Amino acid sequence: MVVSGPITPGQVSFLLGVIPVFIAWIYSEFLEYKKSASHSKVRSDNNLVELGKETVKEDDRAVLLEGGLTRSASAKFHSSSGKTNLIRFLTMEDSFLLENRAILRAMAEFGAILVYFYICDRTNLLGESTKNYNRDLFLFLYALLIIVSAMTSLTKHNDKSTFSGKTMQYLSRHQTEEWKGWMQVLFLMYHYFAATEMYNAIRVFIAAYVWMTGFGNFSYYYIRKDFSLARFTQMMWRLNFFVAFCCIVLNNDYTLYYICPMHTLFTLMVYGALGIFNKYNEIPSVMAVKILACFLVVIFIWEIPGVFEIFWSPLSFLLGYTDPAKPDLSRLHEWHFRSGLDRYIWIIGMIYAYYHPNVEKWMEKLEECETKRKFSIKASVIAVSLFVGYMWYEYIYKLDKVTYNKYHPYTSWIPITVYICLRNSTQQLRSCNLTLFAWLGKITLETYISQFHIWLRSDMPNGQPKWLLSFIPEYPLLNFMLTTAIYILVSKFSPLFHILPTVLIIVVLFIFLPSLALLLQISHRLFELTNTLKSVFIPTKDDRRLLHNFIAGVAISLCLYFTSLVLLHIPHSTVSS
Repeated sequence: MVVSGPITPGQVSFLLGVIPVFIAWIYSEFLEYKKSASHSKVRSDNNLVELGKETVKEDDRAVLLEGGLTRSASAKFHSSSGKTNLIRFLTMEDSFLLENRAILRAMAEFGAILVYFYICDRTNLLGESTKNYNRDLFLFLYALLIIVSAMTSLTKHNDKSTFSGKTMQYLSRHQTEEWKGWMQVLFLMYHYFAATEMYNAIRVFIAAYVWMTGFGNFSYYYIRKDFSLARFTQMMWRLNFFVAFCCIVLNNDYTLYYICPMHTLFTLMVYGALGIFNKYNEIPSVMAVKILACFLVVIFIWEIPGVFEIFWSPLSFLLGYTDPAKPDLSRLHEWHFRSGLDRYIWIIGMIYAYYHPNVEKWMEKLEECETKRKFSIKASVIAVSLFVGYMWYEYIYKLDKVTYNKYHPYTSWIPITVYICLRNSTQQLRSCNLTLFAWLGKITLETYISQFHIWLRSDMPNGQPKWLLSFIPEYPLLNFMLTTAIYILVSKFSPLFHILPTVLIIVVLFIFLPSLALLLQISHRLFELTNTLKSVFIPTKDDRRLLHNFIAGVAISLCLYFTSLVLLHIPHSTVSS
């Protein structure tokens, strides 16, 4: 096995941390097996002596949650101090391992997936192939997926609005998740096929994701008024936990996965905008000043030459990125380019969220109008939207990508608004969505990161994924069959199989890149593991416990890192002597 690149202290630290966890999990499974076997034997012996006389109180039974974690064990984990938990873990105390078996399993599984990432992307155990784009095939596959999704996962929702209590469904959660899902499929296909002619469309899709960051976070903070440390930490965990480990294990810069720092930045800006003087958020003039301040901050940092470099240079250790193919560019060039493209659209998302209740009320009145008037108004909205969309397409979208990038920050709101208007033009359209795409929309962060390493390949730290991962090099059809078989095996209990009939899945996936299915399954599992570990390490109503967990995490990380430095220094010392 050939490994690309030298072993780093971060990678050794990861192994030093994950190997004891994996051993502890295996031992906890063994203890659970012994416990279950012992209970079965005792119960069997008692039944032989006198059947039915044994009375066991319900509270004394081990009520196991999914994966083996009991409710009492979960409470014990949070009630015990971090120091106590660490000592019990290091001494491999049986009761501790049994109580936290599900947590250990989640951590071990997360570590195993990252090792799989490394094997796929940084070793020669698996092959690679070149990308090949065919527009006809590209459109055919996507259209086929939409048809299958419409046939098998079209769902009508009757959820009521938070503001009016009526089933308006305007920009509902189902709708925005579906929106993210169908865009993500095109985003993945764009990378897989190297469909460079779709570059401008992908820029719009990314702008839509950032728009939803502004829209979703503003809606949450404005309605819930929850600016707690726990909520903030949970959001940062969701955005950065997985990507942080990918950077460590694969020795990549944070900005290689530019979606993560972008969403983190704009989430922080929304949080700051609404969190400062948050008790005055209900006053329209105050909110207007806050939104105006957001525009001014963006203009100051991104529009005035030289300010961006001065402002972000202290964080170049975190946001700097050097593309091996373009080593002469500034370390902050990629961050400047990526963040600058969508520097305004998150504020547009905030504005749309602020006026969301007003639009819903207007739509309610529209639905109550007489049929002729309602039809004429809706027809006018659709006609204007189509005209504006056509003009944008003709005079903006068709530009070459370099020219388009100059206009994108100021025009990306146009196609987004057109889509919103058309998607919500009738009650029937608002209430229906494709569940398959909505499911995919929940795991866009995981699919975005995972594609770099288990669907595509870069072969080097910070490299762009220019190749395709291939289980059987030079045999694409056999490779498709193998990846399909792996997918069906690992997806036996996947939510996807509750959505699509098995026959249709096999037919579509055999044609449409079965490796995509494996990518989605692993991404969905990573989504679950991230949320599981978040609930363990980030308590919702205990800031003191949260601080203790943070300090313990930093201390453990430093110990592992310094230990790895010593271990890596030993071979050099031996060679020198």
